[in-house]
Amino acid sequence: MNVASAAVTPMMTQYLEIKADHPGALLFYRMGDFYELFFDDAEAAASALDIALTKRGKHQGDDIPMCGVPVHAAEGYLLTLIRKGFRVAVCEQMEDPAEAKKRGSKSVVKRAVVRLVTPGTLTEENLLQARQNNFLAAFAEIRGTGAVAWVDISTGELRVTPCPPVRLGPELARISPREVLLSEAAERAMTDIVEEAGASLTSLARSSFDSTGGEARLCRTFGVGSLDAFGSFARPEIAALAALVDYLEITQKGKLPLLRPPVREEAGTVLQIDAATRRNLELTRALAGGREGSLIDAIDRTVTAGGGRLLERRLVSPARELAVIQARQAGVTALVDDQVLGEWLREGLRRVPDMDRALSRLALERGGPRDLAAIRDGLIGAEALSRLLGTDLPGILTKAAKALAGHDALTDRLDIALVAEPPHLVRDGGLVAPGFDEALDEARTLRDEGRGVIARMQAEYAEATGVAALKIKHNNVLGYFIETTATHAQKMLSPPLSETFIHRQTTAGAVRFTTLELSELETKILNAGGRALEIEKRIFAELAAEIVERAAEIGSAARALSEIDLAASLADLAVSEEWCRPEVEAGRAFEITGGRHPVVEKALRAQGTGPFVANDCHLSTGGDEPALWLLTGPNMAGKSTFLRQNAVIAILAQMGAFVPAERARIGIVSQLFSRVGAADDLARGRSTFMVEMVETAAILNQADPNALVILDEIGRGTATYDGLSIAWATLEHLHGENRCRALFATHYHELTRLAEKLEGVENATMAVKEWDGEVIFLHEVRRGAADRSYGVQVAKLAGLPPSVVARAKVVLAALEKGEAEGRKTALVDDLPLFSAAAPAPVRTEPARSAVAERLSEIHPDELTPLDALRLVYDLKSLA
Repeated sequence: MNVASAAVTPMMTQYLEIKADHPGALLFYRMGDFYELFFDDAEAAASALDIALTKRGKHQGDDIPMCGVPVHAAEGYLLTLIRKGFRVAVCEQMEDPAEAKKRGSKSVVKRAVVRLVTPGTLTEENLLQARQNNFLAAFAEIRGTGAVAWVDISTGELRVTPCPPVRLGPELARISPREVLLSEAAERAMTDIVEEAGASLTSLARSSFDSTGGEARLCRTFGVGSLDAFGSFARPEIAALAALVDYLEITQKGKLPLLRPPVREEAGTVLQIDAATRRNLELTRALAGGREGSLIDAIDRTVTAGGGRLLERRLVSPARELAVIQARQAGVTALVDDQVLGEWLREGLRRVPDMDRALSRLALERGGPRDLAAIRDGLIGAEALSRLLGTDLPGILTKAAKALAGHDALTDRLDIALVAEPPHLVRDGGLVAPGFDEALDEARTLRDEGRGVIARMQAEYAEATGVAALKIKHNNVLGYFIETTATHAQKMLSPPLSETFIHRQTTAGAVRFTTLELSELETKILNAGGRALEIEKRIFAELAAEIVERAAEIGSAARALSEIDLAASLADLAVSEEWCRPEVEAGRAFEITGGRHPVVEKALRAQGTGPFVANDCHLSTGGDEPALWLLTGPNMAGKSTFLRQNAVIAILAQMGAFVPAERARIGIVSQLFSRVGAADDLARGRSTFMVEMVETAAILNQADPNALVILDEIGRGTATYDGLSIAWATLEHLHGENRCRALFATHYHELTRLAEKLEGVENATMAVKEWDGEVIFLHEVRRGAADRSYGVQVAKLAGLPPSVVARAKVVLAALEKGEAEGRKTALVDDLPLFSAAAPAPVRTEPARSAVAERLSEIHPDELTPLDALRLVYDLKSLA
């Protein structure tokens, strides 16, 4: 676009200059009560938002496309645009239009971009999920050593951890950021990894990742002379943190959010779970999409937004440090033992607002009166909870209790200053309570009771002058004035009254006066509304500043509330669902008695289809030997559920929760790998089998002796012998090389022979029962091997046509006979599968038992109680 064109208006010149500085973002250009978009931005936004595309003037002879959104509804439109992958530069009017007019009739209002809205920099309540963090991450690599840092500017949480490039995918899967920052050099190599994590990618110049300049930038940000006060950070870690701060300065236009000091997560302090395993186990998102049906949906009993966010972080990052796990368990156990205290705490927590995010908005000057009220109500609730907790509880709860108290001065001031239910916006007025500010009360009185004030003044003047007919009136010419009849003119115009009452006008029947007091009152009345609002804005700013000054203490209280909420919710879950406290230890034990899957159990309860069948799992060998269960049995018998439930139990145990079992003893799991389910990856040109092999290769190449591996149907996606050989070799590798704990489900019954040859490998099977040609799944895990897979019976249950099922039985019988006679390779030739048409299937009626025959003759509505009793005896004899 040619900015220098003579046809370009001053306003459009300003727009094009601002747009040129933000080429990668849609420009929300403030014009009065609307944000307007022009040219390509307008066309893109109109399509994305499904709003009208119009025209406004011309540019270089062509119509200018335009669309707009109201300022008061902008947040909803912003959310839609961000979700569709756009970035938005918000350009505000930096002066009143009246000020611009003073510079000349053609002067343009000063405007500037005050914020760049991106997926990782959201703070508005309506744009965020209350129970989920909104992380912005950055990855830096220096000479082969990498690190990833992440921040949630809506809460101030800032963390960093060492991360070799090969581990970036799993780390992003754990953190689940909305946006990832990469250097221009790393963008090409890492783009696929970022996209697979479902994040938006933003490329920054290398200077943003400079560790030397970045260290100085971080010191300035936190007001310290050295980062040593926060820990020892490697160069890649400093580079990643510096890139985050640099990007926040760019997007927030120098107005940095409240950032907590960076926390360094040591490598090896959390359970490693790769992206495929997280997806297969449906930790925070179901395979069908969304939260419903996921593990977190089944276990979330938290009653605060902060507690919900903490639950998700703990669930996706279970601890590996025994002391940390046991400390968290102790907090939950205390509230399991004292259920009354737990319920009192939960009742108090239900009234606690989200202080973390309110504090962040106030620091960024995006907050409103309700954020002040959130801090007030949160601190009042915190104080009440601190009195409930006392000092004789486990360390994690006692520490939290201490952080809740000591905010009396601030809460008292906020309580006095604010009304109970403040408005959403400062400009709406009415946020400050009566009696807090004398000048505000006076302005409100004049604004709301102007007529009453004038009436009282009129009565005072009538009494002072002795003129009962004196009136104070108003018109558009004189404004407020004092009027008496002509008969009192001489008195009013003579001393001493003439010294107070200033003559303004004489009419045929009246004389009009004013006084200095009335003139001042008139000015106050006319300006009372605006003055009241200005005073409220000042008070709001003062209160917000006081809160921000105490951000560290308020943030500590908010985190303590989340910790208490999480402990209380996990205790409530454990009591109501009859979960047990797992014995977590440093060894390699894995002994689960009566284990259950919480998601499946919840679904069965909701459907009313019967109780969940609990099962044991004992992988311990008593030493360093590998411990593997080889699980056989038919489809639909519950193999996949059994595999998943044991992985889920390990995760819950190491996040510090109780587990769905009668008893559990678990040696700390260092890595968790899951290869369950089948799916292709069409975007990368990968078949189901290829995806399976890639995920299996990752497990075999990475699993250490303290890992827990669950594998389901390895090799099923290819030819039988190929699949069997791959499964066989995989099992041997897990046993001989990885030497880890593993559950290995398969339909290849040939593998069961390995239990006789490999120490530490045991066979287990899903129990089934046959009845009149039907198969009944018992969902019980028993020691031993399955004799067959019951695939034909499952096909019948699925609804395959009877002719297909009958034919399959014929073919299966022939195949099994041939295998028994050692003629496996010639079986196809022996069967008339291709050389001749298959014989017509014989339709057979299912056999009916004597009991069924007797029942078919019964009409229940016609039975008397005595008849029913006799029928019971008849059926008993027939059975």
